Amino acid sequence: MHFHDGRVPQEYRQYIGRKVLFLVLLGGALFMVLLLSISLGAARIPLVDVARSLVGMETARKIEIIVWNIRLPQALSAMVAGAGLALSGAVMQSILRNPLGSPFTLGIAHAAAFGAAVGVMVLGGGIMTSSSVGSVQITNPYLTTVAAFVFSIGAAAVIVAIARMRGATPEVMVLTGVALGSFFTAGTMLLQFFADDVQLAAMVFWTFGDTARANWQELLGMSIVVTVVALYFFVNSWNYNAIDAGEETAKGLGVRVDRVRTVGMLLASVLTATVIGFLGIIGFVGLVVPHMVRRIIGSDNRFLLPGAFVGGALMLLASDTVARLLLAPHVLPVSVLTAFLGAPVFLWLILRGGRK
Repeated sequence: MHFHDGRVPQEYRQYIGRKVLFLVLLGGALFMVLLLSISLGAARIPLVDVARSLVGMETARKIEIIVWNIRLPQALSAMVAGAGLALSGAVMQSILRNPLGSPFTLGIAHAAAFGAAVGVMVLGGGIMTSSSVGSVQITNPYLTTVAAFVFSIGAAAVIVAIARMRGATPEVMVLTGVALGSFFTAGTMLLQFFADDVQLAAMVFWTFGDTARANWQELLGMSIVVTVVALYFFVNSWNYNAIDAGEETAKGLGVRVDRVRTVGMLLASVLTATVIGFLGIIGFVGLVVPHMVRRIIGSDNRFLLPGAFVGGALMLLASDTVARLLLAPHVLPVSVLTAFLGAPVFLWLILRGGRK
């Protein structure tokens, strides 16, 4: 590179500037969708009143209750969950150097579903009550959440352990994840076969990913985990760039590839398990969002990871808002909508990639 004429630094500044501009625009879009999400619903609240309530100015008591007790925690849960799932998908794709890496394809989500089924049936967390609004609630959600979390982490630990025994090649990790996914799906089906009506309803209800489940306390717990793990990933973005360039190159640059890969997989799994444990299974966000962001912003993890983080929050928040409005007054679980949207988008991305 020739820097003496000043041309390359200028090009580099433009290159960085475009990526930063994209992230700023994405953040602006997220803020606008957040306001709309709080405004729209069975009871419409004018945007002015939403803004007044959020900054602490006085509004009608009814508006305060809707904003602070119902819509804001749900919207923030969607943002935190979407950011966490998309970020863990982006990191998994990067460290495995495999575009199919995601919490869903590596069997971690299936392990969580099996854990929840065990929590419902074996540990007795699935006695159900009908709430006043006519939906079904699990009376001991914490037991179910912990069981789902433990099995998710267990699945990730098995993937990492087998990869370390064979040498941590991306192919071994992905194939182990696929095998585990099949195993845990079979286990869930077996439990469902022996479950009674109430237990079966509880298992099926839990697997529907729904952002309305989280209260302020659970949202705080989720936010802390997502923030801490996200900061670790952002700090290590240079290492992931090095691994993207190839293992030999990364080792030549002083990156401890096996360690970075193992820690990255475990932390991405912790992130996924936390979100799934609190909200249920929300598919495709971790798979599709990193691909969409990569097409716009490129593969440089210094920008791809923040882009996936904000993009995931935006996608899940927008999907959650649409799911609430689509069959109003009935509320569609957001996982149904993300699955419907995710599959065609992913196929389109594959076809676009193939043509290139």
